[in-house]
Amino acid sequence: MDCMKFKKIKIPHTGQKIEIENNKLSIPSKPIIPFIEGDGIGADITKAALKVWNAAIESIYGSKRKIVWFEVYAGQKALKLYKEILPLDTLEAIKNFIVAIKGPLITPVGGGWRSLNVTLRQKLDLYACVRPIFYFEGVPSPVKRPQDIDIVIFRENTEDVYAGIEWPAKSLAAKKVINFLKRNFNITIGVDAGIGIKPISEAATKRLVKKAIIYAIENNRKSVTIVHKGNIMKFTEGAFRDWGYEVAKKEFADCIITEEELLNQKQTENNCQKLIIKDRIADSMFQQILTRPSEYDVIALPNLNGDYFSDACAAQIGGLGMAPGANIGDFIALFEPTHGAALKYANLDVANPTALILSGAMMFEYLGWKEVSMLIKKAIQKTIKQKKITYDLARLIKNVKPIKTSEFASEIIKNLK
Repeated sequence: MDCMKFKKIKIPHTGQKIEIENNKLSIPSKPIIPFIEGDGIGADITKAALKVWNAAIESIYGSKRKIVWFEVYAGQKALKLYKEILPLDTLEAIKNFIVAIKGPLITPVGGGWRSLNVTLRQKLDLYACVRPIFYFEGVPSPVKRPQDIDIVIFRENTEDVYAGIEWPAKSLAAKKVINFLKRNFNITIGVDAGIGIKPISEAATKRLVKKAIIYAIENNRKSVTIVHKGNIMKFTEGAFRDWGYEVAKKEFADCIITEEELLNQKQTENNCQKLIIKDRIADSMFQQILTRPSEYDVIALPNLNGDYFSDACAAQIGGLGMAPGANIGDFIALFEPTHGAALKYANLDVANPTALILSGAMMFEYLGWKEVSMLIKKAIQKTIKQKKITYDLARLIKNVKPIKTSEFASEIIKNLK
């Protein structure tokens, strides 16, 4: 670690670096983990989450294991320190230390900078956005049976319209593209149209679906559903579906069975011993995840559909304040809550830190510290059952007084015991 040089951050004096050995992560007892506090509510929820994470680790391992936290910067805090929103220091630190976690970062609407979340995913090649959706008893929900949803979303992170290939209406570049399409393909587009390009590739699709299948197998899940709009976008989202089936059949032939094969054999999902691979059209899937969510397990989607779908699913379990997430590549992983920075609640000590705390629980699972993750989830469930909850949840329940972000963290820590 001594050879690593950063401009404005210093590597902690204690702790060890996570390494990659024999194509696997090697986790030391005291790994150095970079963290980004985040914008808006980031300061409040990160402070709360750090206390919960540290207490949970100590409850399980005593002094034998701990995280050595290493603050790095992005967004408004980076702008003050570096005069730029995403310094090279931060990217290099995450690359070098492999596993990191972050709070929410703002993305200006219209002008300003492009999404830092998207930039981090692309720069670090974090091609799988992984979002588990599960319910805690007692959380207000707009659906009758929120306990029926227990899914893990694998959203492709690097392509689709999020690739950022677009030009504003009436710009010279847009006119050139419009003229090119007219001249070469006889496609007519209005001269006042903004233009965007939607790339979906075989390589990116297959590595995403492969990661989803591996996760499903390792975690004893029953099915992987490929979600697409291939009936309309045949050569992008339709190809996503076809390539997903191809990688399943080629690399997991002994472990999987397609839904079509299952029906031909007159089996049911309940008595099938293999992982079932199936697909659904996106608009139909949005309905089915509401009407019969228990039929779905691990779900693989292109980027834009995955964004919409994960937020719609999060609504069933209490909203984005309850929804953790991670962006994972071959090894590098950056964990983050699904929600935004909520600037109007910044520094008020009122925001719900659950999504960030649960993102940390995901991180502990990734490190192989599953006992810590399980303990955190149990403590959160107990705290919610005690109706000690933050404003976003309390306002939806009669006669429940909300507690502060910091107080919620303290109650979780009490329930770790």
